[in-house]
Amino acid sequence: MHVTELSDGEQQARLADSIDGLQRTFPEFTAVAVLTARQRRGLLILIAAVIAAGVVDVNATAIALVALATAFYSAVILDRVALFRASLLHEAVVVISDDEARSYPDDLLPVYTVLIPAYKEPEVIHALLGAMNRLEYPREKLDIKLLLEADDADTIAAARDVELGDYSTIILVPPAEPRTKPKALNYGLSLSRGELVTIFDAEDLPDPLQLRRAAIALTSLPREVACVQAKLSYANANQNMITRWFTIEYSMWFSLFLPGLVAKSAPLPLGGTSNHFRRDVLEELGAWDAFNVTEDADLGIRLHRAGYRARVLDSTTLEEANSDFVNWMKQRSRWYKGYLQTWLIHLRRPRQLLDELGVRPFLRFNLFVGGTPVLAVLNPVFWCLTIVWFVAHPHFIRAIFPAAVFYAALVCWVVGNFLIAYLTLLTVRLARTPRLITAALIVPAYWVMMSIAATKALLQLVLAPSFWEKTTHGLGEPAQ
Repeated sequence: MHVTELSDGEQQARLADSIDGLQRTFPEFTAVAVLTARQRRGLLILIAAVIAAGVVDVNATAIALVALATAFYSAVILDRVALFRASLLHEAVVVISDDEARSYPDDLLPVYTVLIPAYKEPEVIHALLGAMNRLEYPREKLDIKLLLEADDADTIAAARDVELGDYSTIILVPPAEPRTKPKALNYGLSLSRGELVTIFDAEDLPDPLQLRRAAIALTSLPREVACVQAKLSYANANQNMITRWFTIEYSMWFSLFLPGLVAKSAPLPLGGTSNHFRRDVLEELGAWDAFNVTEDADLGIRLHRAGYRARVLDSTTLEEANSDFVNWMKQRSRWYKGYLQTWLIHLRRPRQLLDELGVRPFLRFNLFVGGTPVLAVLNPVFWCLTIVWFVAHPHFIRAIFPAAVFYAALVCWVVGNFLIAYLTLLTVRLARTPRLITAALIVPAYWVMMSIAATKALLQLVLAPSFWEKTTHGLGEPAQ
């Protein structure tokens, strides 16, 4: 593969746009600072109010906080059930058959840019570029950009060894902070030529027909549909218990929850890969936020706020599920931190957000994007209270759970946990993956892992909001 050559001046100009472009055009959406001055003041006032209420009546304050947490917890669970049900009752997935994809005339297909950001990934480069070579798309209309950090010598050397056609080039991104995937994507987009744009991660193995399916879908769907999100799953699902849990979660997320959001006309937090965009809309929105560590989810919300829509495409990209606990924790805490970033950013002007989304989508945004990390943080608090109660029966727990709050929390705990566990089992059945049934039955252990990751994410949100914790790939075993 050959490297795109740029002068130092052009590199620095493109790099500056890649980092600061969104901040210049849409400053209200950038995560360069997680909280605005007004949000910080509001948070301080809220904390002061809670402290003052606690001084006046600590027991009543604790009861109110527990009641609010229980209500929020119940609303999130009921919303998940509603999304699950909606995905089963509505045709919310775009289906392009193999025959339709292959019979579509090549001369009508648009030029397609594939952006592949990779950092310290020499182990998976050969498999990745082999997967790109298997894409069934006219070579003269392919524009594959492998985005590598200029100081990542090992990955650059591995990529140079691979022989692909002129449709594939290496772009060296000058090293600069923040060291994030969206910064590299912005840099690569500025050097691309496709009418449609997609992203694949370094370990991805996409459906060979995915580009054709996405191109046909975006050609046939209304103009307002600016993105189609392919489904994600894992090639090493049966490697160990972590990969089994991860596979079930992805199946529920991409095959049930996201289609449910589409059916409910709610904002769609996109996945980090295999999302296919109309390039002009992507540029109109300022592309990706270099400071948001879930740039995909943020972009999905911005699409919806601007009046565009995203749909789920019936095409699957296989990834490598993290099989190592520490590696999984790095990735999941980054995702949770990014969801918290995205939630807080879009709540900077809640009235404007409500006007743009409407009441139900506004509530669903808060329950889905905000609720995902918040529930994972709340879980350990209620687990600890439950354990302490059964061990010691302290008076303070009895005091903060009067009858009305106690029975509401009990119903939430029993019914809520049953519903989520049941949806997990139902996901395994719908996905026709009986080998994952044992993992589904012991999924509460996975919830503990999620809570540890969410707590770490909350700390990092304060201490290192734009820090991109690198996930190591190449640890997976092939599918059996």
